[in-house]
Amino acid sequence: MLHTVLRRRAGGESVEQIQPDLIIPTGKRKGQNPSVASIYRALAEHAKREAYPEAVAQAHTDFATLQTSELPSPRVAAR
Repeated sequence: MLHTVLRRRAGGESVEQIQPDLIIPTGKRKGQNPSVASIYRALAEHAKREAYPEAVAQAHTDFATLQTSELPSPRVAAR
């Protein structure tokens, strides 16, 4: 969906013109159109990822480290 919005916005269309042509592929609202607000949120998130690629890469690295490492055992309270 985001790819379509980006491509059509580059062609000069507004989000309001694009919105009726988009279909949600999965989930509770499958087959319906996303709201204009949802499209703008997706565009804002995309802009944030594009602006700070090193932060996104670091977050992916941190997450992978958490997934592969053993969880620490609970600490026993000192008496």
